Amino acid sequence: MTAENGLTADTPGSPVTFINVFEISADELDAFVEKWEQRARLMREKPGFIDSRMHRARSSDARFQLVNVSHWESQEAWEAATADPDFASRTRAAREETTQPVTPNPAVYDVVVELTAP
Repeated sequence: MTAENGLTADTPGSPVTFINVFEISADELDAFVEKWEQRARLMREKPGFIDSRMHRARSSDARFQLVNVSHWESQEAWEAATADPDFASRTRAAREETTQPVTPNPAVYDVVVELTAP
């Protein structure tokens, strides 16, 4: 599939979207989000970072209470940023600080369809 910029979705160096959906207890959300923001600030300074947003479910019944969507200039930039030992230790600590398990479900994605308002 060819993106608007002429690159195929799997071309090295092409932009990627990192999505991480979290299964987490509703009563752990506020503390987790606060720590997530601190970790996200580390990522913001990394080469290739474009943007990041954390989304919170409106319903406490939703399976995934939090959804993080980040954009990076390339998968290589994302991999280099996430290899940072400080980031890795903070991420591990965040999962261990909760009283109930937090289950992240991370993956890197390519856009295959994009629609905008007319």
